[in-house]
Amino acid sequence: MGHIGEDVILEDPAYVHETALLYGKVAIKPGASIFAHVVMRAEAHEIVVGQRSNIQDFAMISVGDFTPTLIGEDCSITTRVALRGCTIGNRCLIGIGATILDGAKIGQNSIVAGHAMVDKNSIFEPNSIIAGVPAKKIGERDNSGVTRLNSSIYQIASENYAAGAERFTDAQLQSIFDLAQANLSNQKTQVQA
Repeated sequence: MGHIGEDVILEDPAYVHETALLYGKVAIKPGASIFAHVVMRAEAHEIVVGQRSNIQDFAMISVGDFTPTLIGEDCSITTRVALRGCTIGNRCLIGIGATILDGAKIGQNSIVAGHAMVDKNSIFEPNSIIAGVPAKKIGERDNSGVTRLNSSIYQIASENYAAGAERFTDAQLQSIFDLAQANLSNQKTQVQA
């Protein structure tokens, strides 16, 4: 059984799983989704989850000692991620098991690799590829297409779960395939330009 505290603001999210534990000042924007066993705690400051962003299973999100946790639009915060008092720009993908600490800022269209450890107050510019312990920028690329694709898949899954369906339909799978093909085509065009 989950918990949605009295200070939590749900602004028409796509889906909030019944096991989610949301405490304190938390705002879930339109179209965002919160999956199974997510824990969010904002005893001070606030946590904001942007439009169409997804917070996947077992993610742990809290505020920092002096900083809120702000997650932009169209982000994927994947399984077992820990976020504490950081800012995640629009269209970012945070890989499985990554940790991002107080005061860190991840620029829009960035990817943080799985199991990366982003130290306190680290700042990464937009379009960064971030990996390692401690995390460092290892490359640069506009990752918005990949992240939008991932976010779109989770948007469809969220709508399905909210309607009681646990599997994609053939039409949804075709839509996902078409989105992936369009993303690949766009990446090839960018490389050739």
